[in-house]
Amino acid sequence: MAVQPEGTPCWADAMFADVEGAKSFYGDVLGWTFGESSSEFGNYTQAYADGRAAAAVVPPMPGAEGQSAWCLYLASPDAAATAEKVRASGGEVLMEPMQVGEFGTMALARDPGGAVFGIWQAGSHEGFETEMGAPGGYCWGEVFTRDPKKVDTFYPSVFPYTLRKFDDESMDFSMFDVQGETVLGRMAMGDDFPPEVPAYLNVFFAVPDCDAAVAKATERGGVLRFGPTDSPFGRFAALTDPQGAAFTVIDVTTTEGEMPATSPAT
Repeated sequence: MAVQPEGTPCWADAMFADVEGAKSFYGDVLGWTFGESSSEFGNYTQAYADGRAAAAVVPPMPGAEGQSAWCLYLASPDAAATAEKVRASGGEVLMEPMQVGEFGTMALARDPGGAVFGIWQAGSHEGFETEMGAPGGYCWGEVFTRDPKKVDTFYPSVFPYTLRKFDDESMDFSMFDVQGETVLGRMAMGDDFPPEVPAYLNVFFAVPDCDAAVAKATERGGVLRFGPTDSPFGRFAALTDPQGAAFTVIDVTTTEGEMPATSPAT
């Protein structure tokens, strides 16, 4: 696939203390297969859905042990310039831009609401090879935050986003568009989120059957956090894997209701 427009989600990976356990879990739940680990790059191991690159898993770097979490990378033509925009816009650069062999350049950042995301300047590795909505592949991403106003200002100041919001004011939800395509959502975290749950960027993976995926995940030690529930976008459920990483599964072929009306943010 071609390099994605700036600001488009282009890759996802996660650190796991038990990489083999993660491979077994996601292999069962999402149907992934795995390539050879690359010792040159910290045993980074690519996951495939139907033979196409879908994501990656990696053991933690020494001293970086902690809660497992999925990281979603946003495409950048110049990671160093994007990192500077992050700083100038009130965010924090957690890891300075670092070249990863011929594959590209990565950086890690935190938005003003506390959600961590990646920046990826593609080299030979351009990102997801899966088609949007194809089983096992990345499907959607949402920033969950307790500071929606700051976040709605931050991301369009770092990436070339235009902001739209749901017309229904009972739901505080924004969308970021690039070149007329919606690429990312922003959900305000309400009282239904325990205070110990930090802001995060939620990654959605497509599945052919949401309920079957939930059954497999919980059977394998995952925890169901929300759903399954029907929506105009698909039937989805939020889960936590056995090592604590949050993710969502969605069946985009099973939809219910009309798409919500949206308007450009003023």
